[in-house]
Amino acid sequence: MIGVVVVDDQALVRAGFGVLVDSSPDLEVLGDAADGIEAVRVVREVRPDVVLMDIRMPGMDGIEATRQIVGTPEGAQTRVLILTTFDLDEYVYDALRAGASGFLLKDTPPEDLLDAIRVIAAGNALLAPSVTRTLIAEFASRAVPVATKAEVLEAITPREREVLLLVSRGRTNAEIADELHMSAATAKTHVSRILAKLGARDRAQLVVIAYESGLAMVR
Repeated sequence: MIGVVVVDDQALVRAGFGVLVDSSPDLEVLGDAADGIEAVRVVREVRPDVVLMDIRMPGMDGIEATRQIVGTPEGAQTRVLILTTFDLDEYVYDALRAGASGFLLKDTPPEDLLDAIRVIAAGNALLAPSVTRTLIAEFASRAVPVATKAEVLEAITPREREVLLLVSRGRTNAEIADELHMSAATAKTHVSRILAKLGARDRAQLVVIAYESGLAMVR
């Protein structure tokens, strides 16, 4: 059973997502919250697998709540799925850096949202295709390589750098396998090793590392 916490400042939205999540036999709502402060408290109490997090909320917003959740022992295994109204707003970039594992539009079909929760709970990152394209473009325009971040790439092999670059461009394991002429299983193994070597939570964090190290600035 996958435990979920729903965070949104609108009661009707929380209720709607709650009913949807509880309608699936493998998902269960463990709690909800109307703002970031309450979200952090609820997550510490119930320790969900996934948090559906709104970004814009009064008081503590979804970005700071995400940062506090993933930065505590109680939230170390919790994944945050950001629900946003637009393909990309000024907060999504910061939410990814704060530790969010994925983004999905609020008007996503119900079944797709439920599948997204399962993907996130399994430890994978999820970015809606439209969000992926614009998010990566945003990284390219805003990210400035940090010298100290570049040093982390010394831990991975040249082949793993190639894989990491493709991950940063939104490629799936199957697409990476096709581009680098390897099996999907080998691509998956490379990604797993990169995650371990770089101490990243998921693919979303690999995107951050790729850009902040300057690797993804390669053209």
